[in-house]
Amino acid sequence: MTTSHDQKAIKSGVVESSALEDLVESSVTQRSKGPNGDAGNSESRDHSLAAHAGAEERVENPDAAVSTFFDLVINELSALRTRAEIEAIQRAADVIIASEAKGGRVHVTGIGKSEHIARYVASLLSSTGTPAYFLHATECIHGSAGQVCPNDVAIAISNSGTTPELLTAIETLREFGTKIIAVSGNRDSDLAKTADVLLDAGVDNEGGELNLVPRASILGKIYVLCSLSVALEAHKGLTREQYARWHPGGALGRLARGE
Repeated sequence: MTTSHDQKAIKSGVVESSALEDLVESSVTQRSKGPNGDAGNSESRDHSLAAHAGAEERVENPDAAVSTFFDLVINELSALRTRAEIEAIQRAADVIIASEAKGGRVHVTGIGKSEHIARYVASLLSSTGTPAYFLHATECIHGSAGQVCPNDVAIAISNSGTTPELLTAIETLREFGTKIIAVSGNRDSDLAKTADVLLDAGVDNEGGELNLVPRASILGKIYVLCSLSVALEAHKGLTREQYARWHPGGALGRLARGE
């Protein structure tokens, strides 16, 4: 019996079971080899699995991470409350009030995340009876120092107290005789040493897996500066009527007017 051409083609494509097993075994063996072709075998696979497991361990459950952060912040702010010098806050308020009595004004400055705090605090002080202006620290040595007049005060914010751009700006302001209120987490920093008043805003732990990203320190600085705004508000006897005049629109204005 003769075999057709088509039958021969089909037969030539058949892979015997033993050959298929060899192919699978070869593929598995190749995968287990190291980057240089040497057999990583179980040790290589175990290392890879361990690394993957370690990565999973580092990814904390989001709910647990948030809960841990809440507790950490409460502890940090409680420690700051214990350590914070109300007398220092009062001295800072006295410096500002003395400045205003001479026609001086308040400028708030910082670099990086502290810049965002500075903008908020300038707005907060202005809305509670202490006109304040944001001062761009890096622009300060390129002309913006012109916004600072005699008898003015600068609130300088820096967690490390060592930011070069901010220190350069402070050096420039010092030449004008500007009073400096420093807000820092480093009592031994150059910023702290050059300031007329230091408001300690230090924390031990930022929170989060890395303990690097500014979180708790941001809250600490806002905590201290809000305290300063409360002291100034109490000094000036801010009334609801005055507050309402500065807030003619919005929910706060309506609330202040009793609407």
